[in-house]
Amino acid sequence: MCGIVGYIGKTAVREVILKGLERLEYRGYDSAGIAVKDDDKISLVKKKGRIEELSVEDLPESTIGIGHTRWATHGKPSDKNAHPFLDCSGDISIVHNGIIDNFVSIKERLRDKGHEFNSDTDSEVIAHLIEENYRGDLVEALRSSVKELEGSYAIVAIHSEKNEIAAARNQSPLVVGVGDGENLLASDVPALLDHTQDVKYLQDGDIVRLTSGSIDIWDRTGGEVERITKTVEWSIEDAEKGGYEHYMLKEIHEQPQAIHDSILGRLKGFEDLDLKRYRIDSIRLIACGTSFHAGLVGKYIIEEISSIPCMVEMASEYRYSSRLSEYPFTILLSQSGETADTLAAAKEASLRGCKTLGITNVLDSSLTREVDEVIYTQAGPEIGVAATKTFTTQIVVLYLLAMELGLMKKTLDVDKADNYRNELRRLPRLVERILDRSDQIKELSSELASAKDIFFIGRNINYPVAMEGALKLKEIAYIHAAGYPAGELKHGPFALLTEETPVIAICIKDKTYQKMLGNIGEIAARDSPIYGVGIEDKEIQKLSDHNIYIPEVMPLFSPVVVNVALQLFSYYTAYELGREIDKPRNLAKSVTVE
Repeated sequence: MCGIVGYIGKTAVREVILKGLERLEYRGYDSAGIAVKDDDKISLVKKKGRIEELSVEDLPESTIGIGHTRWATHGKPSDKNAHPFLDCSGDISIVHNGIIDNFVSIKERLRDKGHEFNSDTDSEVIAHLIEENYRGDLVEALRSSVKELEGSYAIVAIHSEKNEIAAARNQSPLVVGVGDGENLLASDVPALLDHTQDVKYLQDGDIVRLTSGSIDIWDRTGGEVERITKTVEWSIEDAEKGGYEHYMLKEIHEQPQAIHDSILGRLKGFEDLDLKRYRIDSIRLIACGTSFHAGLVGKYIIEEISSIPCMVEMASEYRYSSRLSEYPFTILLSQSGETADTLAAAKEASLRGCKTLGITNVLDSSLTREVDEVIYTQAGPEIGVAATKTFTTQIVVLYLLAMELGLMKKTLDVDKADNYRNELRRLPRLVERILDRSDQIKELSSELASAKDIFFIGRNINYPVAMEGALKLKEIAYIHAAGYPAGELKHGPFALLTEETPVIAICIKDKTYQKMLGNIGEIAARDSPIYGVGIEDKEIQKLSDHNIYIPEVMPLFSPVVVNVALQLFSYYTAYELGREIDKPRNLAKSVTVE
């Protein structure tokens, strides 16, 4: 959510910042801007709309600059509300991600001192606050200013008289790129990869000063600290489209490899995880959005494999739920590891005395510092806003975790564990077989594009998969869709079924199969078009108007294969409608505000 890029070095900064912002487009934005320091003044351009609409040729040549893509929170998308912002003198410019909770009181106080504001945002007050605290040292002014701020922020600032960049972080991601005669700052790693693969992840409370040849970092106590430099294992080529029209399609097709990478070396357990240290009698899974659906699938997986009772809760609601006397082992899932609601839930779980485990895709992200244990999903970079391979690998990790728990608690016997391992090994090939049927799914999706409402239904472990399928369609095709347990349609939603209301029915040969066939028959009697997704079978063939067949798979592992088919349904439906698939309206990749 929002993107920041800062650069100081030896290269013309306009193109560096512009390219960096383009690398962060997946985070979602509605306006963009760039500010550069030239001699003793700051020049900037900013505009509502896309990055390519910025008139960067109006900026002077420089080697110091900051850039931003904004996702509106305070104030509508507009030129005046776009970042960067200037102070009254025009000497200080800042960009900001996050939300300043107490900006109104700060704004009123600064107005009383003569400051004039030009935007509706919370972010503009930061530039004026730094100006108020400036006594010749930009870092000290920033340090004094953030002491007055309440909320979340990643702030990057430049001054017309200083050949340096100052930045601060609290509950909003900020990464330093370590270069040769140049240094960078960004919200996320892809913006840095054209220049370096060596990065330092800033922590909450950190303040940093960058020059072209030095990086100085202070923690929240004011003491100078050294953050470990880590090498990013993937390159900019990994984050490119690789010949696919959209990142989302590329990432759907990367799932066989992502599954393989996620199970590699882990089929006999997680090397760096010692679960025997914890009392695990019950589990609570907490997440948002797509990760929440992965958690719902995980409930079925963990209870089936390890016989440990599970509860799933939305991260945004967790802090407001009752404090229980029990202390369940708490698993928090987040693609980015920066999801604000999930981070808040992790802190709350620790306050409640729970032991916590984070499942994320991003090395050294904020979540990893809030939990007792971490498992990385090994999905590689995911640029498209709609999560695909990260959802799949979260589920794969939950299979592995459930097996380890089951063996540890002796609720899973060794032979059954071997059967599960064999099925996990088969998943990359099974997913490839679904991908081979892309043309068939594309053809069927063209018929869905005219629908105004679509139902996705499933039972048991594929009920949350139906919810995820509906979410994907809403996210990128902008079609109203709802995921339901198949047995619940007759308790109200049947009133919405018409000849123009398609139903995508997940029908797997598990213990719910006959009930599912009955539910599909009830829908067919209302003349709604039915798209059956399941094993090739004459019974489902008779009831469905269209079928997508998945390969034979153990029912417990069917969500991975079924979901890939649903991802393709959503992608090709959105494609037929001409949607902006990688950057859907109003959405951001990392939701860093609550």
